[in-house]
Amino acid sequence: SYLDRKPRELSGGERQRVALGRAMVRDPQVFLFDEPLSNLDAKLRVQVRAEIKRLHQRVRATMIYVTHDQVEAMTLGDRIAVLRGGVLQQVADPFELYQRPTNQFVAGFIGSPPINFFSASLRGEGAANLWDASGVA
Repeated sequence: SYLDRKPRELSGGERQRVALGRAMVRDPQVFLFDEPLSNLDAKLRVQVRAEIKRLHQRVRATMIYVTHDQVEAMTLGDRIAVLRGGVLQQVADPFELYQRPTNQFVAGFIGSPPINFFSASLRGEGAANLWDASGVA
């Protein structure tokens, strides 16, 4: 049983579950997850991600989830805040972030593989417009 074991005797996934269970018995209104899946292997990461999603749907508490993994953010988040150097770039649901990024940073951050950017300039008048993107094939 987990109750009879010391934290150092538990695996990363077991520690996550025990910590989550300890938090749940207190019936909080807000959960803070700080990189909760970062120390788990890929298989366990998928499993725990699904468990967190089910938990959120069941307890209906606010969950603040801090992660650098966009897959986690896009699959678990109802609303996602994208920060760059501590500065908020955009807050939106996953669909809005993907379809309508507010700036080049958000556009380049969301999605896999990352979007490609190139410099271009518009020349011409009226209907005879030309994009000059030298070196782009």
